[in-house]
Amino acid sequence: MTDDTLASRTEAIRDRYRSTLGTVPGAVQERLRLAQEFGRLPTEEAIAALRHIVLTDNPLGARVQQLVHFGQLLSLGRAHPARIHAQGALHAGAGIADLIGVAETALITAGVPAYALGTEIIAELLPHGDDEERPSDRAGGPVRL
Repeated sequence: MTDDTLASRTEAIRDRYRSTLGTVPGAVQERLRLAQEFGRLPTEEAIAALRHIVLTDNPLGARVQQLVHFGQLLSLGRAHPARIHAQGALHAGAGIADLIGVAETALITAGVPAYALGTEIIAELLPHGDDEERPSDRAGGPVRL
């Protein structure tokens, strides 16, 4: 396989992450580096294909799917991936109020630690120094950060 072909296939995987999350997470970048170095790119391509089917070709749609991921990860206490999927939900058109709703649901299903993690992540997504509540935040409309 040529270097150009390998680079093209790797970039196609990155594009799939960008389309669902708006970015390529650092851990994915590291996995891709290792996959290239040790000839394991087909594994990463298979993971990307499965993610695409589950996230994109899903009756829930991208916005709801990212919110579900966020809630499940809060319930599992997985802070880093929960942050990634909170940002992915915003990228897919969710609003801050949607994320708050998910965190409140996690309170019921997984307890105060899950809720606290959710509110911590949401607070990190808010612009700093903006103490005024925006009406679109309250109403659940999309808030692009």
